[in-house]
Amino acid sequence: MLYLNNMDKSRLKHLIKEVYLKKDTCNCGCHSCDNVGNPGVVLNESIAPKEILSENLQYHVDKQLPLTENTFRYGSEAFLNLWAEARSLYLREIIHVNEDDKQILEETDLGNFGMYENQRVALDLLLLENEELEEAEDKKNPPLGKPKRGGSKKFYVYVKNPKTKKIKKVSFGDTTGLSAKINNPEARRAFAARHDCKNKTDKTKASYWSCRLPRYAKLLGLKSSFSGFW
Repeated sequence: MLYLNNMDKSRLKHLIKEVYLKKDTCNCGCHSCDNVGNPGVVLNESIAPKEILSENLQYHVDKQLPLTENTFRYGSEAFLNLWAEARSLYLREIIHVNEDDKQILEETDLGNFGMYENQRVALDLLLLENEELEEAEDKKNPPLGKPKRGGSKKFYVYVKNPKTKKIKKVSFGDTTGLSAKINNPEARRAFAARHDCKNKTDKTKASYWSCRLPRYAKLLGLKSSFSGFW
């Protein structure tokens, strides 16, 4: 793996971000309209059949999931293989992707490899800090109460059920393309009232974390000057 300078890190962090979907009438999946209307990977079956896809990439096509929402551990072999396969097929226009995936495929080398001091290394792969790496690899003891981006919805968090003492992964956040209006006081009040946020106290429920989204804005890369309920 290569260490990147601060400018490269900033660029890559910007590119590998949460996908904010756009609602539009176009749904053709072509490069010219940036795949507007399609949330995930689209196979151009006029060029190649679905059978050429790996099981992992086929899952993204079937579920209309963008590459940025893959569930593999960051930097793992499966993670890199998925990006490498997608890059190869994208360049031959066999698959079409949304704007965020397109930026990563066109503006970085994620999924490509090079030689460094006689060793094969992954390119454009940000090295996690030691603490983050330990958390990512410690599946039995994941970090509790620290929301992160990704998963089946926009965000997820691990919590311990006070009754069963078991650790549960809670996914939360809108998946229809709506953006979080944290800094809009009127939107916050409407959300809190609509979801009865003052009575949401169960940390094992998605509603608890959705109501407290502004409180964890920094962890999730959101800009907010507000830290209470919506």
